[in-house]
Amino acid sequence: MMDVTARFLKYVKFDTQSVEENNFPTTQGQIELAKVLVDELKTLNLEDISLDDNGYVMACLPANTDKILPSLGFIAHLDTSPDMSGNGVNPQIIEHYDGGDIVLHKEKNIVLSPKEFPELNNYKGKTLITTDGTTLLGADDKAGIAEIMTAMEYLKNNQEVNHGKIYVAFTPNEEVGRGTDHFNIERFGADFAYTIDGGPIGELEYENFNAAGAIVSVQGRNIHPGSAKGKMINASLLAQEYINLLPKEETPAVTEGYEGFYHLTNILGKVEEAELRYIVRDFDLASFEKRKKLMQRIANQLNENYGKDTFTVEIKDQYFNMREKIEPVKHIVDTASKAMEAVGVAPDIRPIRGGTDGARLSYMGIPTPNIFAGGHNFHGKYEFIPTYAMEKAVEVILKIVEMYAIE
Repeated sequence: MMDVTARFLKYVKFDTQSVEENNFPTTQGQIELAKVLVDELKTLNLEDISLDDNGYVMACLPANTDKILPSLGFIAHLDTSPDMSGNGVNPQIIEHYDGGDIVLHKEKNIVLSPKEFPELNNYKGKTLITTDGTTLLGADDKAGIAEIMTAMEYLKNNQEVNHGKIYVAFTPNEEVGRGTDHFNIERFGADFAYTIDGGPIGELEYENFNAAGAIVSVQGRNIHPGSAKGKMINASLLAQEYINLLPKEETPAVTEGYEGFYHLTNILGKVEEAELRYIVRDFDLASFEKRKKLMQRIANQLNENYGKDTFTVEIKDQYFNMREKIEPVKHIVDTASKAMEAVGVAPDIRPIRGGTDGARLSYMGIPTPNIFAGGHNFHGKYEFIPTYAMEKAVEVILKIVEMYAIE
């Protein structure tokens, strides 16, 4: 039996970085990892194994009891973030971490230090896996894949552990917000599921932001600056006015917990035209709607000053808070919490200041809260994961399966 650490170290060697502009099928590295997972699932003798044209891997571990039990699902994603390269990942293994600085890259003076990342102090004496300072690590979410695969192998090799049908899925393009675009709900088959895609050990999440993307377009008028008085309308300066009318205290840099925000992600500006791109986030649906209305109201206000259609706002909803869909079946969160406690992990139930595949799946008909995969500092060169956390994630998956078999 391959342990979870060995699996993880194998998977991170695949460059599965998502590309924003790509459609489906996704990047070749994701397909290559997907094919390896299909081969492993076949070796484990799971059933209904598939890799579809869009890059989704699905399989089923059949029930081994006649008892009527719910069908569980476990999901992780194949891709890594576009924020930093995942090519040539060279993991460093730090055994019996002593609590000091970890030199990731000596020549570039890249150091993972508890002074900047105090959470390292939680893992003294544990084994850590870090980057070499030149790439991300890929624990988001190859740790989740490794944990699910290890749990499935355990269950296949230990038939005395009773369970109902267990479905697994590995999805592409999650990091660019399209992980469930072509997810086949009927093909998957689970009554409810868990994404193994959270951060540090103990995280358990069933609330996330309501989310929208907004494009503010500004139409100006370009006149030669030597004769522009009373004629020029500088779209870039008008865009600045728009920015200044949104609440300055409601941005990601100054909000936390359940506080929502407006996040300016991109500016394109010339005299003739300008464009502002925002993401809008809020946990409360009523507040979320107010935020979108404010963005339109500011545009209307400025149009009164500068002329009709100087400002146009296009807002598109992206996903919604899964709490609404999970609360009616809250037992899936309670069971995960009890499973953590049973294996010696303190549950840390908190809202996700973002979204997961589980949020969209919950609205597609499969309630799907999120469980820790164990990593820290995702999407960058300071990413690390304790092997201890991965082992505990496997134990949590197995305990959830066990608890649903005895209820």
